Formats: sequence, C-alpha cells, structure tokens
Amino acid sequence: MSNPKSKLYYFVSDVHLGLRAFNPEEREKKFASFLYSLPDNTDSLYLLGDIFDFWYEYKYVIPRGFSRTLGALGTLFDRGVKIYFIRGNHDVWTYDFLQNELGIKILDEMSVVAIDGKNFCLAHGDELMGGKSHLFLKRVFKSRFLQILFSSIHPRWAFAIAYRWSRHNRLTKGEIISFRGVNDPLYLIVSELEKDKNIDYFIFGHMHTPGNNLTPAGAGFYILGEWIHSCDYLVYDTEAGLLEWRKG
Repeated sequence: MSNPKSKLYYFVSDVHLGLRAFNPEEREKKFASFLYSLPDNTDSLYLLGDIFDFWYEYKYVIPRGFSRTLGALGTLFDRGVKIYFIRGNHDVWTYDFLQNELGIKILDEMSVVAIDGKNFCLAHGDELMGGKSHLFLKRVFKSRFLQILFSSIHPRWAFAIAYRWSRHNRLTKGEIISFRGVNDPLYLIVSELEKDKNIDYFIFGHMHTPGNNLTPAGAGFYILGEWIHSCDYLVYDTEAGLLEWRKG
C-alpha cells in the first residue's frame, strides 16, 4: 500500500521496445504492467532514452508493437502522473506525438530538475561519452533535410531498414557489461561536470550497466539498467529522502 505522505519519482531507461530479440512481446507486456502498477502517490515518471529500439513519427502512421505501452502511458497521464522523456540514440526521432497524444514533456538531452529540494542531473548519456563517429551520426539523424527524405520512404521499408540496423547493436550479440564504478567513462565525465554544477544525483542510461557510486564531491552517481536481461529502475521517495533500486 502506498504512503499518502510521500511522493514517488521513477527513473527508467533502455527498454528497447521493438528490438527483434529476447522475446519482444513479453518485454512489452512486462513494461506496460510495470507502468500500470505505479502507486497512487506517484508524482512523476522520467524516461531516460531508448525506451523504443526505433521510433519514427510519420504524420498518419503509428508504429506497431507499442500499443500496450502507449495505452499505459496515457492512463498514467490521465491519473495526473507527470511524464518526462529524454531522447536516446535509438529514439532520437521523437517529435510531438508523445506530447500531443499522451501529455509527455520532452526534456533536453541533459537536464537538471529539482525534486524535493535536490538537483537531479538526467541524461541518456550517449552524447556525453560518444566518440566523433557517434556524434557525427547523431548530427546526421537530427538533420531536418534528411528527416524529410526519410519520411518519403514507405513505413514498411523504413522500419525494415531500422530493425535490420538494430540487429547489429550489442544487445543482439548478447554482450553484458558490468558496472565499472569509478572507472566508468561516465563517472569520469561527471567528476568534471560537478565542478560547475550543484548536483545531488546524476542518473544516466545508455550503458545498460546498473550500478551506483559517489562522485568525488559526494553526489550520487547512477547508471540505469536495461529491460532485456533485467528490469532495474530507480525510485526516489520524498518521505524517506532516498533514491533506491527496484526491479520490475
């Protein structure tokens, strides 16, 4: 039973809905069930990128495979839960569908939000640690001209191309990377970021390596897990004043 005196804030990333591997139908059912299960005192849900393995918004077409999730997100919004979305490298082509249809607010790719008097720095993480080739490809994906060209491809072929591309990513190869603590590339980056920012918690996705540590200045540093092999997420409880791991 939820505690009416507390407010809960949830942080999730890297569900990779639509990835044609590791039982995608069951994964979507599990994620939708998780969304429906959020208690009455849930204040906000933060989706930190790669919720979809591929997402592209056509004017009159809604991709198949996400119906349960989209319905669950709409139900949460109707309940009064605030939902925020940060684009990942797999769902960078998210425009206004989630905002207009489901009331989801799109945040900048690295955002600082205040929760219960504490500052949370949130990002997917790929742009912080991506090499030159990754950042170049991301700029290409953001090109409005190229987006218009891609829109001219029939959805049947566009999604076939995208799903073939996704078969080459590390998830389909079964690679699992362990959390590297102070040796994690993102840890080294936030150690520099916090010199100019007053942050209590850093939360990132992208690496699929659930774990946490303290930064040199004492902030909490967290990397969220993925929902392919596990279902790890974070919850901040205002009454307890704690950020805790949960499993879906």
